[in-house]
Amino acid sequence: MRVALFLTCVNDTLYPETGRAVVTLLTRLGVEVDFPMQQTCCGQAHYNTGYRHEAEPLARRFARVFGGYDAIVTPSGSCGAMVRELYPRMGERARAEGRGGTLAAAVAPVVPKTYELTEFLVDVLGVTDVGAYYPHTVTYHPTCHGLRSLGLGDRPLSLLRAVKGLDLVELPGAEECCGFGGTFAVKNAEVSAAMGADKVRNAAATGARVLCAADNSCLMHIGGIMARQGTGMRPVHIAEILASTEGGATA
Repeated sequence: MRVALFLTCVNDTLYPETGRAVVTLLTRLGVEVDFPMQQTCCGQAHYNTGYRHEAEPLARRFARVFGGYDAIVTPSGSCGAMVRELYPRMGERARAEGRGGTLAAAVAPVVPKTYELTEFLVDVLGVTDVGAYYPHTVTYHPTCHGLRSLGLGDRPLSLLRAVKGLDLVELPGAEECCGFGGTFAVKNAEVSAAMGADKVRNAAATGARVLCAADNSCLMHIGGIMARQGTGMRPVHIAEILASTEGGATA
């Protein structure tokens, strides 16, 4: 199986350790991972801000760069949802506007083989115990795109429950949005900050040392509030937890 890592802009720019964790994890599970150097933004920021036509060339590029792989794995529910949910919608909108069906045809091959990391582990590789060791108390925040667009369900929790040494505690109000929402946080800063404060208050109430999620964009938002409030909690991407082993567990 030819597998490609779609790292995403946020991870490439701010959280490269998450990409390294994905490669470490998948390699440990016997998967050879390629990183296409031609990859760029998936166009989500453009699309969500109303620049649908400007996002179309990025969708076409994604299809060209990743089209030859059997599976495309991303440590981002939001960018995974962009490809799976919104690329087909963009193609149909272009067709409805009389611009032909070339966009729909271009993206069609990559849509069904794009997986968020936990989906790939559970649904494709068929594993929940990935041999991880992480001796900390953790609570899990299901981000909106993973929860509502991709329907990740219990997959991330199943993976976390199988991690040796990890004590998983339930997050009150887990399904409530953290308030980030990409450009929503910029356009509606006060509302975004209030929603984030609610999420941090609930997380702190669990007594967990670590807040885990499958999207670093949401973790960036929540983590910033945690740092300002001095909660002592750390935001950690699920890939980094699953990549940890007994010989090199992170604190």
